Amino acid sequence: MVVISALLTQAFQMALVVLLAPLLSGFIRKLKARLLRRQGASLIQPYRDLLRLLRKDVVLAENASWLFRVAPYLIFAVTWVAAAIIPTFATGLIFSWTADLIAIIALLGSARFFLALAGMDVGTSFGGLGSSREMMIATLAEPSMLLVIFTLALVAGSTQLSTIAAFMTSPEVGLRVSLGIALIALIMVAIAENARIPVDNPATHLELTMVHEAMVLEYSGRHLAMIELAASLKLLLYISLIACIFVPWKLAALAAGPAAYAVGMFAYLAKLAVGGALLALFETATAKMRIFRVPEFLGAALMLGLLATLLLFVSRSL
Repeated sequence: MVVISALLTQAFQMALVVLLAPLLSGFIRKLKARLLRRQGASLIQPYRDLLRLLRKDVVLAENASWLFRVAPYLIFAVTWVAAAIIPTFATGLIFSWTADLIAIIALLGSARFFLALAGMDVGTSFGGLGSSREMMIATLAEPSMLLVIFTLALVAGSTQLSTIAAFMTSPEVGLRVSLGIALIALIMVAIAENARIPVDNPATHLELTMVHEAMVLEYSGRHLAMIELAASLKLLLYISLIACIFVPWKLAALAAGPAAYAVGMFAYLAKLAVGGALLALFETATAKMRIFRVPEFLGAALMLGLLATLLLFVSRSL
């Protein structure tokens, strides 16, 4: 019974992230519209868009290979796995041993690799442009993320998320400059990885500004639905990751019981709402930067991650 209960809890978390991801995107869009004094679409509009795409037929280019057809499912599956293993409302779940930060970065890198290949597969100029820009961003985003991981590993002594969350709730942490710098670097990487303002505008289709959208212009139907759902999952993943590491309060412990799980669930929903509101406010108050300034933006994140790591080598109390 214990194993069955643990499996059901893990399955619930896997279903939770995939069900909440479109709602988070809809919440951010709605809040941005209200901040701009517009009515905005309904909170459940992303669900309607996904259902509409799933009902449509797929239109494929004549020279599209098997990779172009398979890539959306691979991207969705890899992103779903990465989002599902991050502790959301509880730690110590049956698959929590797989929730290693380096493994999560590897999974996200695999999804980016398949998306870039799919963007170049058909041979359109937009696809190649988007793929090259995506790889340019990745060359700086991934090292920045790894430096953030090194900082957390030096502080908590592990790269396993449940261990990090448990350590961050202990009185041993205190106020550390290195963790504050690592948080800023992680937020900058999250903005770039999710193609949000000021790095990219997810609501535009202008040639001079597109990054993510340029790689998926040739997709339609269920293939596009998988990619859109994967993009929503990736956004939820980064907010969940920030919440798990830096705001780990009310995370239920292993086998804590239904009451603790319910408290952890409400706390997780509150963290998602706060994270989505802050992102909407930031995007409303910020203009998109030129594509040639993106390396400067991510270079700053890289330097912040390096500074956080160096501070811990100078003094563990920092």
